[in-house]
Amino acid sequence: MLSNREAAVAESWQRTLSGLPTVFGRLAYLSALRNVNTGTYEHIGLAQRIGDPAADTLLRTSHQTVFQEWLCFDLTRQKQEIEEYFSGLEGEKQEVLANWLRLEPCRHWVPADSRDVERSLFYSDLEAILELMRVDYGVSSRDPDS
Repeated sequence: MLSNREAAVAESWQRTLSGLPTVFGRLAYLSALRNVNTGTYEHIGLAQRIGDPAADTLLRTSHQTVFQEWLCFDLTRQKQEIEEYFSGLEGEKQEVLANWLRLEPCRHWVPADSRDVERSLFYSDLEAILELMRVDYGVSSRDPDS
């Protein structure tokens, strides 16, 4: 059970997350807070308010919740979310997309506790959407033989 302080911080955190315009953007943000070496989530401001373990738990739960929300979207909604997310990034959409196809920055966006089926769904949906966008934006294939 959360203390009053932790509950207030959690509520404040949810308002912070809802300020990000897309669920895809929230997923990107939350995954960036996970230390890839330790698997713990780190946020200095939250840790100062509720401690490292409670901050890790709050961020881990948020990441899983946002990931589940994303998986419930149909491909049309997911594509709209990604296009809106791309609009907020620096660079031309074609350049950003070409780099995403090449570098696959979303490879580490899946929460560690996700089931294999969820992980597979995330990657297959993302691959399909990025391929649609590649065609829409006239970006060359990442596979030179295709």
